[in-house]
Amino acid sequence: MVEDVNPAENINSAESSSIEENEASNSDREVDTGIEELKVEDADIDIDFANEFSEVASDDEAAADGVESPEISDTGNDVSVSALEEQVVQLKAQLEDRNNQYLRLTADFENFRKRTSREKEDLELQVKCNTISNMLEVVDNFERARAQIKPQNDGEMTVHKSYQSVYKQLVEALKRIGVAPMRAEGKEFDPNLHEAVMREPTDEHADGTVIEELVRGYVLGERILRHAMVKVATPLED
Repeated sequence: MVEDVNPAENINSAESSSIEENEASNSDREVDTGIEELKVEDADIDIDFANEFSEVASDDEAAADGVESPEISDTGNDVSVSALEEQVVQLKAQLEDRNNQYLRLTADFENFRKRTSREKEDLELQVKCNTISNMLEVVDNFERARAQIKPQNDGEMTVHKSYQSVYKQLVEALKRIGVAPMRAEGKEFDPNLHEAVMREPTDEHADGTVIEELVRGYVLGERILRHAMVKVATPLED
């Protein structure tokens, strides 16, 4: 069976195809034109950049032509090195001098510190000795009272015990700070510790022996607070 073909429909189809082909051709031509314009613009840009680069290069060459290249001088380098070496030697000498000054100052300050500390200790000890020496007279009075006063009744004994208790407290306080009696009786006379106020000829004791301690001597550590007043034995005369 053969279908009927309408001639009008064929004509319309041909015209539509022709119009579409023309539109596509026009679009391609527009794209090609745009590309060519871009190429032209890029070429112009490249030409301008090349011109500018050439101008800059020309300026640099002209500036380079007006500047002389530096010359390296061996003599100048030798002088510079010699000057630096001399400066290093001078700095080392200055450093050694400053170091020696520092060591001397440090030693002087250490000696000053030790001397000041020693003088301070000596001053404190001297003040303490002077104070204790004045108190020793009070101790002597208590000892004389104990030796001379003989209580006769209960009332006197009560008084005797009361001041003797004060005496004991004073002696204990002196012991706590380092005060000690010499106990010279029966020992050989020592002029560094004793003061001979009496001599007694006797054959019961060796010559130069302390027979009696009249006033007790005291020491504070190794320092003498008061010399002991003593009686010393001497040999009998024939």
